[in-house]
Amino acid sequence: MDIFGKFIGTVSSYMYGYVLIALLLAAGIYFSVRTRFVQIRFLGRSFKLMTEQTGKEHGGSSFQALMISTASRVGTGNIIGVTGAILAGGPGAVFWMWMTALLGGASAFVESTLAQIYKKKGKDGFYGGPAYYIQQALHSPLLGGIFAVALILTYMGGFNALAAFNLTDFVVPAGSSPHTTVIIGALVATFSGLVIFGGGKRISQTTQFLVPIMSVIYILVSLVVVIMNINLLPSVIGNIFREAFNAKSVFGGLFGAAMMNGIKRGLYSNEAGIGSAPNAAASADVSHPVKQGIVQSLSVFIDTILICSATAFMMLCSGVDPAGFVDASGNTQNAAFIQASLNSNFGIFGEVFVTVTLVLFAYTTIVGNYYYAESTVNYLYPNADGNKVFLAIYRIAAVLIVFAGSQFKAGLAWDLADVLMGIMALINIPVCIILGGKAYAALKDYERQEKEGKDPQFKAESIGITDTECWK
Repeated sequence: MDIFGKFIGTVSSYMYGYVLIALLLAAGIYFSVRTRFVQIRFLGRSFKLMTEQTGKEHGGSSFQALMISTASRVGTGNIIGVTGAILAGGPGAVFWMWMTALLGGASAFVESTLAQIYKKKGKDGFYGGPAYYIQQALHSPLLGGIFAVALILTYMGGFNALAAFNLTDFVVPAGSSPHTTVIIGALVATFSGLVIFGGGKRISQTTQFLVPIMSVIYILVSLVVVIMNINLLPSVIGNIFREAFNAKSVFGGLFGAAMMNGIKRGLYSNEAGIGSAPNAAASADVSHPVKQGIVQSLSVFIDTILICSATAFMMLCSGVDPAGFVDASGNTQNAAFIQASLNSNFGIFGEVFVTVTLVLFAYTTIVGNYYYAESTVNYLYPNADGNKVFLAIYRIAAVLIVFAGSQFKAGLAWDLADVLMGIMALINIPVCIILGGKAYAALKDYERQEKEGKDPQFKAESIGITDTECWK
């Protein structure tokens, strides 16, 4: 296991030190320019679009699709991941998380719009995602299959194992008996199974209820911390921008440490360009694909600009020195830093609050991730929904993976999730660049109809697309 862990760590360092940083930033800039920064121009409009009353006859609502994708995005990475990025890369890492989100909003728009254009209709609603638009538009079922396998391994495997690890590692006190970790892991797996075995409908209902409540409460508590330490806010903001471009961070790492950790944790948190959120976007019943593309770009804003920033300012404005939670070898004590930051302002309430929040974030992440994995398995096995035995075995495997992840070591859990996520991005982003013209044409069609005072209705043939199932 140690040899495997070192190998995965080496691959992760190479992918994020060289390949993915360049690819993600370049793609985000390219999509932003081609869409004329749709993620900013339509930010206000996205709040109205997500509340449109659609999906009554077939499929889910735009809001339900948004909450499923937000449930997957808003998770342990928003707390543990952001804290780790700050400790490893300094306050400057926060700036690069913001940049990842700002540019990633355009990537989220393109991939989600493509998923809507090429979605399919099943007996329980719409479904789709990168595997399907790769198959339909690129006419490459093999590449679609490779992506589907990568997504299942990433979300049912790497990400859910990581969420279970983060939760268990945080909840179990240091020096506890190994049996405690096993018991906590079993509880996490059991409660996850209660929703997973309910299928997509129960998952959407659960996330639609939990995600908005826990996100708002978390942001409000972070604002209280900032207000209590308002005198520190100017220096915190200054440090974020100064250390983002400083040749050497205050923690001894080079400029690249802030950038690499900020982008890596930002990508893990908001998932823009990876190809996950399109699976949720495709489930929405909307009158025009661009509507859901705009709404999905809002999910990136919610995740990183709001939730991740809430964590960052809550930690940095607490008055607790982050340098005390990094040892001589560069290992970070994420949980200890979080607990110390909350304790310094709220005492025992701070520990209780962050524990409950982490439990809820991990829980919704696990069930949201599983939704992606189950919706994608239909690509590999079209009759999966009708095979109760197969689904039962598949769902049992998902629950067992959650339990196994709770027993992982820290480095392996994070690196495995990063590598699997990187593989998805390496497939999805080039595909979106190739197929992007279809999303841009759909955006022009949407804007034209809006200028004419219409509620945009999409007909694929009007922009030269003839190979869709749902927009003829």
